[in-house]
Amino acid sequence: MESTKRNIPLAVPNIGETEVEAVIAAIRSGWVSTAGPSVNEIEKLGAQINRTEEAVAVAAGTMAIHVALVAVGVARNDVVIAPSYSFVATANAISHAGADPVFVDIDPADLTMSPAALRDWLTTRTGREADGRLILTGTGQRVSAVVPVYANGHPADIDAIMAIAHEFGLPVVADAAAAIGATSRGRPLGGLADLTAFSFNGNKTVTSGGGGMVTGPDVALVRKVRHLVTTARIGTDYDHDVVGFNYRITNLEAALGAAQLRRLDEFLARKRAVHDAYVAAFAGRDDVSGFPMTDPGSACWFSGLVLSETAGTTVPELIAALNELGIGVRPFWIPMHLVKAYKDLKHRAFDGPLPETEKVYRRILPLPNSTNLGDDDLAYVVAAVVDLLDRAAAK
Repeated sequence: MESTKRNIPLAVPNIGETEVEAVIAAIRSGWVSTAGPSVNEIEKLGAQINRTEEAVAVAAGTMAIHVALVAVGVARNDVVIAPSYSFVATANAISHAGADPVFVDIDPADLTMSPAALRDWLTTRTGREADGRLILTGTGQRVSAVVPVYANGHPADIDAIMAIAHEFGLPVVADAAAAIGATSRGRPLGGLADLTAFSFNGNKTVTSGGGGMVTGPDVALVRKVRHLVTTARIGTDYDHDVVGFNYRITNLEAALGAAQLRRLDEFLARKRAVHDAYVAAFAGRDDVSGFPMTDPGSACWFSGLVLSETAGTTVPELIAALNELGIGVRPFWIPMHLVKAYKDLKHRAFDGPLPETEKVYRRILPLPNSTNLGDDDLAYVVAAVVDLLDRAAAK
């Protein structure tokens, strides 16, 4: 490796003069709060990208999941099913809705919710009340929704998940926080689940600083989301028909986000090129492989390596060595059933078995994948990782 230490971050926004000019124009327009032309524009672009009639922009991805859960009927003391392998925002949104998360396993082929695990959980852990309600056996709580997560921007098998969930009478809210622009079998994700939630956080492919979005195929349901996030206000007076949320995105954030969305094809192409470079670099090795992919429509939000169970090094060792070389990698998600906030809840007794989640999570290492990552820096990262792996294998 070269002696000059570089500074290569894991994931940073790719913001150019177009975005700067859009935000300045929004400031000068006087529309700086939760209304304005840029809010309309980002929602129009979101709907076009997802081939839905409408989209609702909100202030954060967690808010998008939360309000979507409320819109499909999740209520206090309910149970909601999610994969454990996700960022904690998934479980937090369920908790914000007043429900308890229970966790099912992932498919190692793509690190997303396993349809087989979902069906097994629903078959073995639920029952029907006389009134037809689906309940969690052992607590009597209503099971009210399924939340698949598109881990690293990769689509889950949403067709199978939707079929299983609807068979049991459950709505599906997809956590597509990292999956803007992704497709499943060639179809944009935003219209495939009952509702789909996206994030525009600073480390996402497209950012509005903060922000998120909700889409879905049912216009009435999406409009319910819109009503809820605008404090459920009715008419022009200060009257509100249900308990709503002040969750709207600001016009300033929307101006940045809309400018970013217009560059989505450019960003996705670079994300996928970086993913392909990492997969090619590790091909044929026994100690690591690139991030798994079963659908070429993945947004490839994060890419990197998965260590084999017999690798001669560990993720913490690689992180320390790469950081010394100026490569800004860090540990990734701890499964939600192991996070301090959730691991001791009584509902852990009702989770499904999670062998694939526990087998893989300690072996995942995202590598730098910003959309403005240059080819020279990408080659530097690859060379550094390969050198470290070769040294470990030679011990």
